[in-house]
Amino acid sequence: MIRPFPSLGLLDRVFPILFPGVLFLLLNGCASVSYYSQLASGQLQLLRAREPVRQVINDPSRDATLRAHLAQSQKARAFASEHLHLPDNQSYRLYADIGRPFVVWNVFATAEFSLTPQNHCFPIAGCVAYRGYYSQSAARGEAAIQRLNGMDVSIGGVEAYSTLGWFNDPIINTMMGWGDERLATLIFHELAHQRCYVQDDTEFNESFATFVEQEGTRQWRAFRGLPADNASRLKQRDQFIELVLGTRSRLETLYAQPLPAEQMRERKAAEFERFRRDYRALRDRDWNGDKRYDAWVNAPLNNARLLPFGLYDQWVPAFARLFREVGGDWSKFYAEVEKLGRLPMAERKVALKALAESQSLSG
Repeated sequence: MIRPFPSLGLLDRVFPILFPGVLFLLLNGCASVSYYSQLASGQLQLLRAREPVRQVINDPSRDATLRAHLAQSQKARAFASEHLHLPDNQSYRLYADIGRPFVVWNVFATAEFSLTPQNHCFPIAGCVAYRGYYSQSAARGEAAIQRLNGMDVSIGGVEAYSTLGWFNDPIINTMMGWGDERLATLIFHELAHQRCYVQDDTEFNESFATFVEQEGTRQWRAFRGLPADNASRLKQRDQFIELVLGTRSRLETLYAQPLPAEQMRERKAAEFERFRRDYRALRDRDWNGDKRYDAWVNAPLNNARLLPFGLYDQWVPAFARLFREVGGDWSKFYAEVEKLGRLPMAERKVALKALAESQSLSG
């Protein structure tokens, strides 16, 4: 059941007054005041831009395509709470046009011979494997500094993010360019973060949300009487991710060896060339020459560009197995996910690995 609009929540109402002061009180002495200032001002801009989705839909002066797109989004939003048991609040029942193609740009960085991300810790979200900027130029500036320090760096534009229920997150214009189903998947993904979030474990959080997105989309299609998603396209995606993760694994083995820097550099470059060769062979042999991933593959590769794949996909098979074990019951699934989240990090990874291996064996 959709709740009436007016309550945006206490935090939403007091944010412009309290948030900047609270933020600076939470910072430690080494934190960059300018960085946290842009986080506060960027979030404030987003909150100020919000308006009720129903208001946009019912306004004949607004763009007809936008209104139709938003109308479909609200069907997916209702499905998320009623069938996927995701939070029933005002998130994604609001709309914000912020006038740019991405809401934030994330900067990933690793050492030259490492696939361990440079983590950044925040008062609410805990530690994550990237640093976000509301300005593309600011993200590029940070990336340039990291490169000068000898780091491998990658910048990725982000369509949406979750404030983990602290605020009523809106549908943003940045989420509107991929069609109705893609918008639904983003809503499922971001609401999953509100449903369960474990501090300092990006791989767990993103893999969990990715599973909810994928299974939620499958059920959303079935609910509307649509056939399953294109199996060929999904197989291509999975095969591509497998290639990337295989490259990550070989690089991790390489970086553990006591080699001189120049030799390590040569072997690193050889691994990326092997990845490109394997990709082209797969594309031409099994995909009928489909070039959907060519641009990504042909761009300069480094450790940091591989990071999002491990972060967003590593434990998806584990969560798929867990979902099967509870008979596809969403409430039981979330309860088991929360149990995993309460385990110490090392125990949690052991449990996830066992689930993933069981899923692999079962097919």
